[in-house]
Amino acid sequence: MACATLTVSTRRAIVGGIAVTVIAKPPGSVAGVSFHLSRPHGSVRAGVPVAQFSSASDAVDAIAAGRATGRRIAVVGALSFDAAAPDALVAVGALEHGGPSESGAEPLSVPVTLTASVPTPEVHRARVAAVIDRITAGEADKVVLARSIEMLAGTDVDIDAVVAALAAGNHEHNGFRVDLTPAGTGFVGHTLVGASPESLVRKTGDRVTCRPYAGSAPRSNDPDVDAARAAALLASAKDHYEHQIVVAYLTSVLAPLCTTLSVPEEPILLSTGEMWHLATPIEGVLRDPDATSLDLAMQLHPTPAICGTPTVAARTMILETEEPRGFYAGAVGWCDTDGDGEWMVSIRCAEVFEDRRTIRAWSGGGIVEQSDPAEELAETSAKFATVLRALGCPDLLT
Repeated sequence: MACATLTVSTRRAIVGGIAVTVIAKPPGSVAGVSFHLSRPHGSVRAGVPVAQFSSASDAVDAIAAGRATGRRIAVVGALSFDAAAPDALVAVGALEHGGPSESGAEPLSVPVTLTASVPTPEVHRARVAAVIDRITAGEADKVVLARSIEMLAGTDVDIDAVVAALAAGNHEHNGFRVDLTPAGTGFVGHTLVGASPESLVRKTGDRVTCRPYAGSAPRSNDPDVDAARAAALLASAKDHYEHQIVVAYLTSVLAPLCTTLSVPEEPILLSTGEMWHLATPIEGVLRDPDATSLDLAMQLHPTPAICGTPTVAARTMILETEEPRGFYAGAVGWCDTDGDGEWMVSIRCAEVFEDRRTIRAWSGGGIVEQSDPAEELAETSAKFATVLRALGCPDLLT
């Protein structure tokens, strides 16, 4: 569906001591929330941005310059999956901190039609099989393959209502929205929404925490089946291997940056409304307390949980195999002037287009030598349920 073009007026100015693109509000636009992240320990909101960055490194420079000049600048937004693709970050004067989103929000009651699967399920299975062959041949140890579905809503989608429904759909009240306009052509007026359970990195003072997820199984409404699936996941050698790859990577990046680092030997079992996951809570004390959460996110992203390992080989294989991911499997989050902040891995998410009716959602899974193409396809279908349930169409793929 063709979308109307949103005209955004900008000018160059000095923010935090460096030249940036300053956003002028389009005629007739209404000031509102440009960013919202809900977590179990609280929520962060940001209003109308004063500057935008299509490069995370420019945002880092703006924060550093702000510190040097005494001007407080917070940065919020999204990092893309592909390092060569534009990011979508903005600067705001202040952030609003509050409690997590309230429970009780109902799914939307908007009619939704499936318009495309990209690629088709058959092609995705074939891609998984081809990647398994390449892994067996020694090109990589793990590669995360994703697919997307495109949908059309019968009426305009209320972004706030979607985020509220997403946050209400999991016990941790995870939910987010990010304006993707700073990424430029193809993203103007688009919003990324989701309910990611996976924290890439959280930084408070000199403390840093990560909670990687890797290894998963679908939930069941039958308590006995659900418990059996959880037990099978916890006993799965294949899933433990996949998870350990992620933990080892994060440990290798964080260890030189920390004076102490706590990494449990075994993962724990956690759940969302749709999936069981293996997760490992990692905690450390930073050598340099001035390092910002955005600095850390850029060093850690992409993890093997959403890319693979070795990173360069896995990402190359993904870019050769898939359609562009955009901001799926990137990161969404915030960073204040003090460097504190949190960045979530952007999974269980969807991109709502400017027309507020066209929606694209993504889902992926980690492929290792022991993977089965049919099971990997089923895993992606199960992961779509987070977004589909919030949209009020949980049975769209059945």
